[in-house]
Amino acid sequence: MNFTTFKFGNELQEGLDGMGFEKATPIQEQAIPIIQDGKDLIACAQTGTGKTAAFVLPILDKLTKVKQTNKVKVIIVAPTRELAKQIDMEIEGFSYFTNSSSYPIYGGGTGPEFENQKQALVKGTDIIICTPGRLLAHLKFDYFDASEVEHFILDEADRMLDMGFYDDIMIIAKRLPEKRQNLLFSATMPPKIRTLANKLLTNPESISLAISKPAAGITQSAYMAHDSQKVNLVRELLKAKGKDLSHVLIFASSIKSVREIKKTLNKAGMRASEMHSGLDQSEREDTIRDFKNKKIRILVATDILSRGIDIKEIELVINYEVPHDAEDYVHRIGRTARADRTGEAITLINQKQVRNFKDIEKLIEKEVPKLELPKGFEKAPKYTIAPKNKKNRKNSWQRK
Repeated sequence: MNFTTFKFGNELQEGLDGMGFEKATPIQEQAIPIIQDGKDLIACAQTGTGKTAAFVLPILDKLTKVKQTNKVKVIIVAPTRELAKQIDMEIEGFSYFTNSSSYPIYGGGTGPEFENQKQALVKGTDIIICTPGRLLAHLKFDYFDASEVEHFILDEADRMLDMGFYDDIMIIAKRLPEKRQNLLFSATMPPKIRTLANKLLTNPESISLAISKPAAGITQSAYMAHDSQKVNLVRELLKAKGKDLSHVLIFASSIKSVREIKKTLNKAGMRASEMHSGLDQSEREDTIRDFKNKKIRILVATDILSRGIDIKEIELVINYEVPHDAEDYVHRIGRTARADRTGEAITLINQKQVRNFKDIEKLIEKEVPKLELPKGFEKAPKYTIAPKNKKNRKNSWQRK
């Protein structure tokens, strides 16, 4: 389906043409007509399917056809500042030929940044893209008039609930007009998302795109390894690949692991940087910019980037540990092989993580090849589920 099918206004269509948007993705084909009809929507679609455009485009088109005011019309809530900024950047591109404006509101900034956010709310920026906590900080004061908000959108709702934002979302919703369009987008659809939808949405339409398998362009492999071997294994794997790769993304589960990997790679002469919640906003922005501009070749990150980065040239993703949830594996390795490119994904598995990786293979309906460790490494654990520790049972005479 071509975008001309949606009959957007000339201003928006001109922006789409300029950006080379022609064919709609499945989530866009299904969601856009529902949003154009003004209905509430709950949609399950994973990262990389074009869901941002699915809700941004019909909203932008509506804004071009209504009278401009000095009040906020749209609130988009996202779990992280990275995703909020990414959505704002996409809106800037789509709205280039329109009169619509947007502004991202998130924490971690300075006093002047808070004041700029305040002015965006007071003067009525059309679209506010925000993290829950930061918007609540502004709502504590009386300067934000939300009386003309017509669209309330939750993006990556499952991640927000995982981060404990349920109460924040409900407080924000109560401050908005009852008559509004509610859109809820989530990569997964656990029962808690259904509960949230039942409280916020009115007679919603529902779209559920089954979580897609990893892109065909991704070459997947795995290594069994003891935890003590992993950091050196990462170093050797990257050494073997040489300097041909311009974008390598390594996911680790903790800030401690991120820093250990970065330190090891830097000592080996490989320029690596880190990304996690322990960095302040300016450091995170500088790091992402340098990674995009290829000033940094290797980025070691926590899951903060599993759904909040849009760099099409990532060639290799390494999972330092097996993700706890099988669907998170698909999100992580989906950072590579984007836009019909090819890429590689490598996962390091210790024996305690075998059960989780078998769940991943079941989800993607594919057995991932397990490769031999490089020469010089001690023997790896076997790809078998570790037996559960049995509590020592006391003999009957000990119980007397």
